[in-house]
Amino acid sequence: MALSLGLGEAGFTAESLETSAKVSLEKLDSGFAVTLQAKIPGIGDAENQKIAAGAKANSPISKLLKADISLEATLR
Repeated sequence: MALSLGLGEAGFTAESLETSAKVSLEKLDSGFAVTLQAKIPGIGDAENQKIAAGAKANSPISKLLKADISLEATLR
């Protein structure tokens, strides 16, 4: 949801956003891994990465969990 908001604020509308997350409740070196595949007309990879990173940093869930979250964002 944070990514959709960020895209809208930057003037983009995604045709699709597919997200998957791997979560472990055990203590691991890495916290959470999120993979995002998006189809967003008119956006380049650099802009996509910038908006996705902003969404990750400002997500209420990210703030709530206070965990290390890795993000892999790709365009289709």
